[in-house]
Amino acid sequence: MNMSGKSGLLIVALAAVLLLSIYTVNQTEQVIITQFGSPVGDPITSPGLHFKMPFIQKVNTFDKRYLAWDGPMVEMSTKDKTYVQVDTFARWRITDPMRYYLRLRDERSAQSRLEDILGSETRTAIARHELIEVVRTDKDRKPLQDESLTGPLTGEGTLGVLRPIHVGRVRIEKDVFDAAAPKLAEFGIELLDVRFKRINYNHQVLERIYQRMISERLQIAQRFRSEGEGEAARINGNKDRDLNQIQSAAYKRVHEIQGEADAKATEIYAKAYAQKPEAAEFYKFIKSMETYRKIINTDATLVLSTNSDLFSLLKRAEQKK
Repeated sequence: MNMSGKSGLLIVALAAVLLLSIYTVNQTEQVIITQFGSPVGDPITSPGLHFKMPFIQKVNTFDKRYLAWDGPMVEMSTKDKTYVQVDTFARWRITDPMRYYLRLRDERSAQSRLEDILGSETRTAIARHELIEVVRTDKDRKPLQDESLTGPLTGEGTLGVLRPIHVGRVRIEKDVFDAAAPKLAEFGIELLDVRFKRINYNHQVLERIYQRMISERLQIAQRFRSEGEGEAARINGNKDRDLNQIQSAAYKRVHEIQGEADAKATEIYAKAYAQKPEAAEFYKFIKSMETYRKIINTDATLVLSTNSDLFSLLKRAEQKK
């Protein structure tokens, strides 16, 4: 091989060595250089072109951006022994790449450690509080309430009224954050945020909740029916009272009119029959006939004295025969 050939090979080898010695760091990355598995130097967090020892040193890249942890739906118990399924998520980032590499090595291990720590702290926080504290957002938020349920239904634990809370879900989430953040800091991880994405009832608990809701709605419906029946009874009572008053007033007025009419008729009769003696005698005769018609029929048996006024006309009629 001539000199030019050897020079060409040397140039190629030098170029290969140079390429293996050069690496770039992206703006979203941070790097740990290891030599035979052990870290060498400080973490590299500034973007740009960097150099390393070829063959014996390795570039370990970690993300510098905010990362997500989305935990599985886990069943746990509240303080009042109600089983719920809690879905939690968090945001985190690597702030100490050297400690992160020494303790965890990669993101898969970090996700597993996040699940252990955040899952444990979530169970502890849920177990310290009752269900209403977990599902209600915060103690200052006023829940919507049906206006028709206001009035007599007041006070804690009454129908249609939600019991006031003292902590709230926001505070419980902060408790989980405060408890988990120092533990994750030991692994070079900064915990940015923790939230309960979803809280579901256990299937058996859910059935009992539905039955309780149905029972409460039935009680409210029964209350409205009772109030309606009471109002109907009051209206019917007023109606009967008013009707009796109207009928009494009408009955009184009818008899007043009849009395006035009878008095007027009697006055007219008196004037008519008092004009001549024959008229008075005729009036007496007419009234006697009317009396006979009322008391004498085919089934009547009369026992009269011959001196009675009623028998006088009959006796007179017998004499005329």
